[in-house]
Amino acid sequence: MGFLFILAVGLVAGTISGIVGTGSSIMLMPVLVYQYGPKQAVPIMAIAAVMANLSRILAWWREVDWRACAAYSIPGIPAAALGARTLLALPSRAVDISIGLFLIAMVPTRHWLARHEFKISLWHLAIGGAVIGYITGIVVSTGPLSVPLFLFYGLDKGAFLATEAASSLGLYLSKSVTFQQFGALTPDIALKGVIAGASLMSGAFVAKPFVLRLKADVFRLVMDAIMLAAGLSMLWNAAHSS
Repeated sequence: MGFLFILAVGLVAGTISGIVGTGSSIMLMPVLVYQYGPKQAVPIMAIAAVMANLSRILAWWREVDWRACAAYSIPGIPAAALGARTLLALPSRAVDISIGLFLIAMVPTRHWLARHEFKISLWHLAIGGAVIGYITGIVVSTGPLSVPLFLFYGLDKGAFLATEAASSLGLYLSKSVTFQQFGALTPDIALKGVIAGASLMSGAFVAKPFVLRLKADVFRLVMDAIMLAAGLSMLWNAAHSS
């Protein structure tokens, strides 16, 4: 029953992230934490995130902006590995609390970024990749930060979905390799990640026909609701385990 529930949530999460560009980790992570605990859930989610991003790349392959992808990924990949190593040294309850607070804080942060409508360059993407890469290594999902970064660069719809996914793919691969090297990614955990990732991949292809019809206001409401609900869930889990 636990696997079926994870697959169901993964399908919904994959569909939503396939439309708005992020949200799969935010939705699925609390379920994985409840089922397996935070220390197992994070590497499981890293594997699933690799598969989710790969599916969005396959769905929108022709629209990837490879220059933007390289600018973001080159500094972001080693930063993600460093962040993942930092995560492994933290106690489980601290992981729960940090993830929950981060997700909740992203709601006002995203609105602040949206109000300051500025355009960014490839250099800005590189700096953002390094900072967001390190945070990604620790807190599982930084989609709410990377989404406005690529939008401010000037990408939208299919080009945005494909480029953000291609850029994030390297970060999650780096994170997964780091977990494997330090013994946190066992074959059992990897299998669980593949199962969760399969449901996310399915959702990405279900989402493609809806992308062009999505309104900006709907996107903002969905992301705010997902981040608040997931953040509160993580904090509740931390309080419950104390």
